[in-house]
Amino acid sequence: MQRTDRVQIRRALVSVSNKSGLLDFANGLHLHGIEILSTGGTYRTLINAKIPAIEVSSITDFPEIMNGRLKTLHPKIHGGILGRRDLDKDTMADYGITPIDLVCVNLYPFQEIVSSRQSTHSNAIEHIDIGGPAMVRSAAKNYAFVGIVTSPDQYDDILAEITFGGLTYSTRFNLAKSAFQHTAEYDSTIANYFGSNRDSSQFPEKIFAQFKQHSVLRYGENPHQSAAFYVDQDCDAASLGASVKLSGKPMSFNNISDSDAALECVRQFDKPACVIVKHTNPCGVAIDTNIKMAYEKAYKADPTSAFGGVVAFNRALDIKTARYILNNHFVEVIVTTGIEKGVLDVFKNQNSTIRLLSVAKPKNNVTHYDYRRIRGALLVQDIDTNEQTPESLKTVTNQKPTKHQLDDLLFAWKVAKFVKSNAIVYAKNKQTIGIGAGQMSRIYSTRIAKMKADDAGLKISGSVMASDAFFPFPDSIEEAADAGVSAIIQPGGSIRDHEIIYSANALGIAMVFTGIRHFKH
Repeated sequence: MQRTDRVQIRRALVSVSNKSGLLDFANGLHLHGIEILSTGGTYRTLINAKIPAIEVSSITDFPEIMNGRLKTLHPKIHGGILGRRDLDKDTMADYGITPIDLVCVNLYPFQEIVSSRQSTHSNAIEHIDIGGPAMVRSAAKNYAFVGIVTSPDQYDDILAEITFGGLTYSTRFNLAKSAFQHTAEYDSTIANYFGSNRDSSQFPEKIFAQFKQHSVLRYGENPHQSAAFYVDQDCDAASLGASVKLSGKPMSFNNISDSDAALECVRQFDKPACVIVKHTNPCGVAIDTNIKMAYEKAYKADPTSAFGGVVAFNRALDIKTARYILNNHFVEVIVTTGIEKGVLDVFKNQNSTIRLLSVAKPKNNVTHYDYRRIRGALLVQDIDTNEQTPESLKTVTNQKPTKHQLDDLLFAWKVAKFVKSNAIVYAKNKQTIGIGAGQMSRIYSTRIAKMKADDAGLKISGSVMASDAFFPFPDSIEEAADAGVSAIIQPGGSIRDHEIIYSANALGIAMVFTGIRHFKH
């Protein structure tokens, strides 16, 4: 294949679904003396704007048929795109094929259509582009002689290069790379759509992930590791992947990981809540009448661990709360569902380097999977959306929990779902007062939670305890009772449940079973 450093553009095929910037681009091509071929709606748009264009059907001598399903799949079109100007010159001449030097195509908006609540399967099928991807791939394959444009974002740069005599080899190669990425994303979106609509299995046979590089990070978990941040093309608007950084230093690898953990935990609560996370584990969680009071309670739950932590709110950040944090504590990141007017001025006036992230308010319907990457494989599961209510709990002890205890038990249970297993959470008045995380033995998590409460100067007496999984032995129950815990929530299901219940009854503790486990490894 002959390498041509700069290709002069004499003839372009323009057929786009997204017509943003189309007229300016097409007019620029026309002003450079470039002949424009076009189809369907794009052709009509150009003609109505008095931009000269030739309809593809006049080149192929074949009309657009089947309501536009078939219009560009013809040798005179694909031959003009695919023809190698050095090797196929005679063949092109024999069959009257004129070279096409630039192809500008973007595809039917399949993702937008299937994302709409009004979308039907038949409508989705009609928005599977056939001719478009074929032209894109043909032009990208023949990038040695042809430029392929797939996004309005590329228009200005293309026109600028044409002004200087044509498209360089480097530009054509990069355009081809973008084009193949474009068709790969398009095909994977369609494949995932079909995979999610199978009746034979809850999970698709194949999963095609689409992630776009958001930023290159300073380093990974440790300074000797390189890292980058990629965002799911189909991410939830309320997820960290869709967050907007409004202020502060660039995010680090660990900042992103901790912020995700904090956000996912705080979004579990309806009332004003604050979650403080350190090393992906909640160290302080609280609910109150406003986020400032919730933050104060969450911070007091474990001031030592909260230093340099990540803070998340389920409400918009207000000036009063922002000033309180900036004036009193060192935190790395604040994640919030929006900000009130004037908050950015507070950060600016104090020259704050704290990273301030804003995300959309969460929706109730979660349809995505939970993915866990391991070397050479991928674990996929439903997202843990289980919620308990007072009615769903089973009281298994003689002592029944009071309404106040039930409220605290359900609060602690929600927090336990986001603590690394083995997880123990002590809570009182909708405030965590001690969290034991990530231990190989549940009894040690119980002891660590007590130690945390003692260090923070918080009284355990009258508190409740949540455990993400059942107790294999009564030792944790006895330890909790000795510390002053008055009620316990746990899944149940141990072969020694009768011993656990007997111990709780003997110690005068109320205990409820959820029947649901919340392991988080």
